[in-house]
Amino acid sequence: MKKTRASSYRLEYLDWVRGIAALIMLQGHVFDSFTRADLRTGGAFVLSQFVGGMPPAIFLFLTGVTLAFLMDSTERKGMGPAFRVVEAFRRSGYLFFLAFAFRLQAFTFAFPAASWQDLLKVDVLNCMGFCIAVFSVMAVFTTRERIRFCAILGLGIAAAAPLVSQMDWTHVPWMLRAYLVPDYRYFGLFPWGAYLAFGMSAGSVIRTVPAESTERVMQWGALLGGALILVSQYFASAPFKLYSKAEFWLNHPAQILTKLGVTLLTLSLAFVWTRWGVKEGAWSFVRQFGLTSLLVYWVHIELVYGRWFFFLKERLNVPQTVAAAATVILLMLGLSLIRTNWEKVKATLNDMGWRFGPKPDPVAGD
Repeated sequence: MKKTRASSYRLEYLDWVRGIAALIMLQGHVFDSFTRADLRTGGAFVLSQFVGGMPPAIFLFLTGVTLAFLMDSTERKGMGPAFRVVEAFRRSGYLFFLAFAFRLQAFTFAFPAASWQDLLKVDVLNCMGFCIAVFSVMAVFTTRERIRFCAILGLGIAAAAPLVSQMDWTHVPWMLRAYLVPDYRYFGLFPWGAYLAFGMSAGSVIRTVPAESTERVMQWGALLGGALILVSQYFASAPFKLYSKAEFWLNHPAQILTKLGVTLLTLSLAFVWTRWGVKEGAWSFVRQFGLTSLLVYWVHIELVYGRWFFFLKERLNVPQTVAAAATVILLMLGLSLIRTNWEKVKATLNDMGWRFGPKPDPVAGD
């Protein structure tokens, strides 16, 4: 069956990108939690963590894409600018709810070892909620205008990140600093909000181009991604410095734009693969992870960093850690399948005598 323009906005390739990010995230967190301390300077661990730095950027970028879809949808419905901003702001509230529910669950499971400050930790979900609240004002513009303005916003955040780090934040409450200032422990607006802004620009592009032109847009996206990587690496290693003080892995624009370039390349490759590499409607474990990435994120954090496998923490060699990562991936795949096939699973359990929901009325059944 030929895909219509409306159905194409499910955008299967976005699920693939999200699934790829989820798989990278799983292996990275397993290596971070279970690898022995004396092996953390080795090539396997370094490579794992190097690649593992991509998922937050991808997740934020895709959140920006879907936020752009929402803004475009409310614009198409004829809502006024104020109402469009409110609709976008509501999504911020939903993500903040998830963020604090996640922290509360982690605190409860770790009690009494957990600190109350853990409840206020600024994780990636908090960053999403905060950035959407700040960027919801972009809904006052049209979709075409957001392409340009959100790209400029992302570049501005990336360029300002080292400068924000150099400012004196001594008298600012620590929680506000965590939402704003670059920090290895938190996901602040600087620089992480840049990815969400870039995603809003990309999502606006996707919504404005005709379906038949999507292939051409992806080609340009791949070229732009490759160019960003090359140019960013050149400036990162250039003898002259644009900033008097900047840390590449913390706040350097070259690092931010490199990750953006990798994200754009991944997006384009996923589009090519879903268009010509797989049969329409065929099941894929990668896309399966993309469909349930939030659930996978939530559960695996508790599984990998919680008390469940305390006896494995920082005690495994590289082959053992690889086996542990494969095991966690399989467990999360099983959980994902249960989630997306819950009605079938529930029916099977009911047939086995495990009742879910109200007991059927035998009279009505006759």
